[in-house]
This record gives sequence, structure tokens and C-alpha cells, in this order.
Amino acid sequence: MYAIVKAGGRQEKVAVGDTVTVDHIDAAAGSTVSFPAVLVVDGASVTSDPKVLSGVKVTGEVIDQTKGPKIHILRYKSKTGYRRREGFRAQLTKVKITAINGAK
Repeated sequence: MYAIVKAGGRQEKVAVGDTVTVDHIDAAAGSTVSFPAVLVVDGASVTSDPKVLSGVKVTGEVIDQTKGPKIHILRYKSKTGYRRREGFRAQLTKVKITAINGAK
């Protein structure tokens, strides 16, 4: 059994026991978080009805707060001496999926 959940601005495919990296969630390590399900697949049955999915709860445990890879940004215009250098690292959260409840 697996589910497609909405996590941050993206959708992730998760199953019980999986560890996923999602956008930053403001929760301490060891706390429980839940995600809304978009689709649930259990063997041959596929559930995508919003009324049924409102009762499905995908829960996970926060493992760690991490950072993504550094992205280097360089803006440059020739012949004018214009150069700007900037960097960015996304704040991420590692979550271990513990249960998919309410799916039939």
C-alpha cells in the first residue's frame, strides 16, 4: 500500500517505513506530523475520491531538520563591471512515515 500526499508545494509518493525529505515543517525532532492524501493505492484498488480521502490520514515522525545543497547564483553583465554573487540553501525536514490510516 502506498499513498500520494501533499507535502509543502509538492506531492510525494510514500509507504509505511519510507523516509522522505520535504519542505521545512516547524516541528521538533520526534514529534508527529500528518499529511493530506491525494491518492491511495492498495493492491488493485485505487482511491481518488475526495470524500473518501478526507478520512485517510498519513502520519509521520520528524527525524531531523536539514539543509539542501547550496545553489550559487551569479549575475553578470558584460562591459559594465556589474557582478553580483549570491547563494541559497533550502531548509528541509526529514520525515519517516509511520502509518496510513483510514484506507480500505
